[in-house]
Amino acid sequence: MRKFTCLAVLILSLISCNNSSEKEVPDPVVYEEPMTYLALGDSYTIGESVAEEERWPMQLVDSLQKKGVRIRDPKIIAKTGWTTADLLAGMDEQLENGVRYDLVSILIGVNNQYQGRSIEEYEQELRVIFDRALALSFPGKAGVFAVSIPDYGATPFGASKSEEIAKEIEEFNAVFQKVALEYGVDFYNITPISKRAKDEPSLVANDGLHPSGEMYSLWVEEFLDEILAKVSSEI
Repeated sequence: MRKFTCLAVLILSLISCNNSSEKEVPDPVVYEEPMTYLALGDSYTIGESVAEEERWPMQLVDSLQKKGVRIRDPKIIAKTGWTTADLLAGMDEQLENGVRYDLVSILIGVNNQYQGRSIEEYEQELRVIFDRALALSFPGKAGVFAVSIPDYGATPFGASKSEEIAKEIEEFNAVFQKVALEYGVDFYNITPISKRAKDEPSLVANDGLHPSGEMYSLWVEEFLDEILAKVSSEI
């Protein structure tokens, strides 16, 4: 964790032929700022069809705060329907020059699959996103993590093509994980949790497609300990 330290050190030693005095050095004063977090993604990151506090980046921050981590609410750059190209454009528009973050998350790709865009294009643009994410992270790759693409074939919306969707999501996730590993970035696989939506309706939002707040909480539970270890390593 970044710490901004102001050292108020005063050492005064006056030596003269008639007098010598010494003043006590005060303890350093430490000012510690809360951690910052940038969440990059699409509908799954912006939390389509759930309340703001139910978005998984918001739930992650809330869970970290309850564990004693001083961290601000996330800056979210995400929008329903975004592909990797859209996310890159959004980053161009919304990021401030010179601003970096203690944590950066990436969850992107479902709309590349849904729109039938090539997996080669996905990998190429994903690498640009990873390059930029690492540059935006104070601790470099140690501060970046990726969350896998959920399988929406398990939802009522995707039920009619569930097997086809599951196969393609698996292919995109294989590329996602490969790139993350090449960059040395932690990859958290929440896809098995998303598949539970087929038999657990409470895990699906009212739109019949996106995760509910309950599912997002399961995601956070899945990788909370890893994130805690990650932020602890920055202290």
